[in-house]
Amino acid sequence: MSLQIIQTANAPQAIGPYSQAVRTGGTVYVSGQLAIDPATGQLVTGDIDAEIRRVFDNLQAIAKASGGSLADVVKLSVFLTDLSHFSKVNEIMAQYFSKPFPARAAVGVAQLTRGARVEIECVLALG
Repeated sequence: MSLQIIQTANAPQAIGPYSQAVRTGGTVYVSGQLAIDPATGQLVTGDIDAEIRRVFDNLQAIAKASGGSLADVVKLSVFLTDLSHFSKVNEIMAQYFSKPFPARAAVGVAQLTRGARVEIECVLALG
């Protein structure tokens, strides 16, 4: 099995011993993304909408770097420190994805790295 490491300057650099994404065959596994601005390396501040949009922008940049797009996402895992933001995730997600929508899980967690309120990871299936 060969692994291809996906790396782009258009998404935050890994903040630990992991890759932004790894491709094996036609499958790309994208690491969890926080609302970190790749230009500054800082967590986006402001309302939850800004955090969610930054996370989807980061996922989009990594998907593009892998040779795909968000249309190739087959599975999303969403982690929220406050499940009352779930409806905002749905609202903003609908601006980035269209039917057929990917499979998804949403999990409430006590805490995320860097004090983030949302983290999303995904899996892409490339032709």
